[in-house]
Amino acid sequence: MFESLSDRLSGALKGLRGKGRLTEADINATAREIRLALLEADVSLPVVRAFIKRVKERANGVVVSEALNPAQQVIKIVNEELQNILGGETRRLNLAKNPPTVIMLAGLQGAGKTTLAGKLAKHLAKQGHTPMLVACDLQRPGAVQQLQIVGERAEVPTFAPDPGTSLDSLDHEMGTSHGDPVAVAQAGIEEAGRTKHDVVIIDTAGRLGIDETLMTQARNIRDAVNPDEVLFVIDSMIGQDAVTTAEAFRDGVDFTGVVLTKLDGDARGGAALSIREVTGKPIMYASTGEKLEDFDVFHPDRMA
Repeated sequence: MFESLSDRLSGALKGLRGKGRLTEADINATAREIRLALLEADVSLPVVRAFIKRVKERANGVVVSEALNPAQQVIKIVNEELQNILGGETRRLNLAKNPPTVIMLAGLQGAGKTTLAGKLAKHLAKQGHTPMLVACDLQRPGAVQQLQIVGERAEVPTFAPDPGTSLDSLDHEMGTSHGDPVAVAQAGIEEAGRTKHDVVIIDTAGRLGIDETLMTQARNIRDAVNPDEVLFVIDSMIGQDAVTTAEAFRDGVDFTGVVLTKLDGDARGGAALSIREVTGKPIMYASTGEKLEDFDVFHPDRMA
């Protein structure tokens, strides 16, 4: 996904190679190229400014080491700062001391929450956990059925006592389901305890845009079940809007980690680079394709 950004950054740093010593003008020229590369990749402006400032300060302070030539020193600085932007360390899932561990998914409609629930469940099952999906999106037509199908494909059970809004009731507007997602979430956790499932993944309703109804429902579920993790699922192809959406969810629901979906797209991907820096929350997983296996833990060092 970051191919064009990689090429641009390589190009920006190429001019430094082979120089015996660097001048301030060299650093400034390189910083300008990096700045353009990041802006073109849709990284948000405040993040770019802070990044360039840190790189320039460190690069200007580089005392040429014996081991590395100056160009390699600057490349190392850029790499380290990219890692910092992306979160530095790989962040693992917080598991509950007393199972089940409750993971709530939140995000806008179309971000890929429901499919992601199956991907995460399959990933955790491979690690020896016994996950169960809980269908709390009672609004989007067919959402409950979709989660059940995803659950079957991932070979994990789905708790879905409320059918939600069915696909054939076309007179239904979005959000007219009379079910209670909070009650379903609570019942799902009880069911997991009874049936010895050690992880509960709660799929919640999304909306096309941020609104108070969505936030209130997500907050109510969170307050009722007190999840160990609230994962904010975001489509990495939505560009600059990603930052606004992430901030709204952070303030409205307060998530603990981020999951990037559609990282296989050819989007510019700067959203991914911006979210960690802007919200202070770690990117924990990345989804890179259609298949349930196209999912992995997010490693900032490898991404950088």
